[in-house]
Amino acid sequence: MPLRTIPIHRVGNRHNLFMGGDRELVMFSGMLAFALIFSAQELRATIFGLALWFGALFACRLMAKSDVQMRFVYLRSRKYRKYYPARSTPFRTNPKSQGDQYR
Repeated sequence: MPLRTIPIHRVGNRHNLFMGGDRELVMFSGMLAFALIFSAQELRATIFGLALWFGALFACRLMAKSDVQMRFVYLRSRKYRKYYPARSTPFRTNPKSQGDQYR
């Protein structure tokens, strides 16, 4: 008797994107551009705010196209140590003879 297979539909597993980019990053960059435009109320600030908005939207779309969860990968990589020594496990203690052969 063959195993029963259950289909997993894409609708229930989609990532949370907004305008083609990560939802939180796109909305936050839009909020910053909106705040810049309406707090300064100048033509230069409007042009810079719109350029900031479209640039951030373009970057967020590229990031989501490359990897949908790149923001989470980046934030997790920031928590790691700066240097991992070349050992099989972080709990291993190398003997002195092993260290002496590389000098």
